[in-house]
Amino acid sequence: MPIYEYACSACNHRLEKLQKFSDAPLTQCPACHQPALSKLISAAGFQLKGTGWYATDFKPGSNSKPDNKSKPDSSS
Repeated sequence: MPIYEYACSACNHRLEKLQKFSDAPLTQCPACHQPALSKLISAAGFQLKGTGWYATDFKPGSNSKPDNKSKPDSSS
């Protein structure tokens, strides 16, 4: 379930609420009891864990495999 952020336009109270996607948005402020709450838009936080992600497997410079390129002989 996502955590939604709300702000009251009457008293500037801010709160977070854990709600289901199907739940109706809150409208009444718990601080001033006015119907002035609005849902805020915020960035979602997430982490890429495990293997198979760019940061762990495909990022340049993070190659842990030895370089098997053949080097030309300079003895000629």
